[in-house]
Amino acid sequence: MALEPRATEWPTVLLFIATYAVWFAGTTVLWPLSPTLAILATGIAIAQLSSLTHEVLHGHPFRSQFWSEALVFPATGLFIAYLRFKDTHLQHHYDPALTDPYDDPESNFLDPAVWARLSAPAKLVLRLNNTLLGRLLIGPFVGTALFLWNDLKLALKGDRRVILAYVLHVPGLALVFGWLLLAAQMPIWAYLIAVYIGTALLKIRTYLEHRAHTAARARTVIIESRGPFSLLFLNNNFHVVHHMHPTEPWYKIPAMYAARKDHYQRRNEAYVYRSYTEIFARYLFKAKDPVPHPVWPVQRGGMD
Repeated sequence: MALEPRATEWPTVLLFIATYAVWFAGTTVLWPLSPTLAILATGIAIAQLSSLTHEVLHGHPFRSQFWSEALVFPATGLFIAYLRFKDTHLQHHYDPALTDPYDDPESNFLDPAVWARLSAPAKLVLRLNNTLLGRLLIGPFVGTALFLWNDLKLALKGDRRVILAYVLHVPGLALVFGWLLLAAQMPIWAYLIAVYIGTALLKIRTYLEHRAHTAARARTVIIESRGPFSLLFLNNNFHVVHHMHPTEPWYKIPAMYAARKDHYQRRNEAYVYRSYTEIFARYLFKAKDPVPHPVWPVQRGGMD
């Protein structure tokens, strides 16, 4: 039996409209009134658009993936090509490989053997990056630089998919810079600061989404927040729900969690935080995890 076609997800469409409105306002009318407010508003909008991009790559909000991806065609975050985000994130959704230093492209862990060969300054930077404060201050630079460096190596080896991603990225960048140069009031240097702020906000979400554990089902977090971060991250704080049901839209996830809260907490072996306030209190100055994978290579042989 053929499945009923999925209806347009209007909450997501309306959030796109509101977020682009904030982005346009931040780069235009807010700048003459308050450059600081303009940068902050634009940074928040850039973070929200990244969260919406995550929705798009999972098949939302339209039946047509083409029209969904048209919504995120402008490269408002500048540095990460949409197709690379899509490919690496969908690879990340193979749960048996979560946190794997090689097979999970979103892992923040290193193979202990690789860690042992790093210089002392490199180790210092990565240790700082494993505190929440470090992830906010230097994480956007460290994460983006490593991502682009790895993509450059793949492109130089002739990886056509990677090359295509950045070819398609160029017109998306042209739209953003065309707006900044021809219509916006915000100068480019201020927009770069906004991008950094937006990326830093996203680092709060990704900071402890996954932990090293021999059981794949226990690697993904639940953060029971329903505050502003929950909206900014489109309920990805209920991350185990998203990983178990990646095609469900963001606005259904809290109710799904509430309906089977005990099930999800048993599933991830109580990897649960009550709020982002708790996370900041615990890890602002203290690393939650070591950089070298603490159960590597045992995890590869672990059973769910």
